[in-house]
Amino acid sequence: MNTFEINYLGDLRTSAVHLDSGSKISTDAPKDNHGLGENFSPTDLVCSALASCILTIMAISVEKNNIDIKNTKAKVKKTMTSSPRMIKKIEIDLFFPKNYDDKTKAILERAALNCPVHHSLSVKTEKKITFNYCN
Repeated sequence: MNTFEINYLGDLRTSAVHLDSGSKISTDAPKDNHGLGENFSPTDLVCSALASCILTIMAISVEKNNIDIKNTKAKVKKTMTSSPRMIKKIEIDLFFPKNYDDKTKAILERAALNCPVHHSLSVKTEKKITFNYCN
């Protein structure tokens, strides 16, 4: 079980500490919601967590086949709704540094859709994941 401590700093900013490692992150409310937008917003972190989880689970899924997906990148776009204010859509474009055979592509794509964060998000949040393999 992981434990975190989050401190509200004022001016719509927080600081979070991962207690096991001491790693720190800060958040700001976004500019379109009264904030400074100088750091990731909490909803930005949710979208980033989905992309990071997808990359991690894909790497785990192909590791046993000695396939390395190092330098795979994810470009993330977040769309919000205003009433209620929530994440409406997360679009993730994955860019792989090389092409893979069909079996590996199937493993990667299945893993992406089955990461824990993907399963944890509301079905009301649309998730669009695109796979771009280098040719």
